[in-house]
Amino acid sequence: MPEFSAADVVWTSRVLDAFGTVVELEDEQGHVSCYSIEKEFDVAGGSYAVLRAESAANPEPEIFKIISGQDGALELVTIDDDDEWENVTELYDELTFPE
Repeated sequence: MPEFSAADVVWTSRVLDAFGTVVELEDEQGHVSCYSIEKEFDVAGGSYAVLRAESAANPEPEIFKIISGQDGALELVTIDDDDEWENVTELYDELTFPE
């Protein structure tokens, strides 16, 4: 997978437009967590949302992949591909903490 470049980022607001400023996500055990939306962007054919848990237990933002279903509904999924995850997190760090 090619590395992502900050110059290729297109900022979006699909998740914000669909769900508002807070998103509730349910894990495999049925536990629901609330997240605030920090950023959304498209890069290299993928769409990503940066969310921050509203609980103080995890202060670090989490990055999810945005998937559009057949019916047009948006779904946030974890990034399972290690290379993709590394490239997206490095890009977000670059966008957040420029040198």
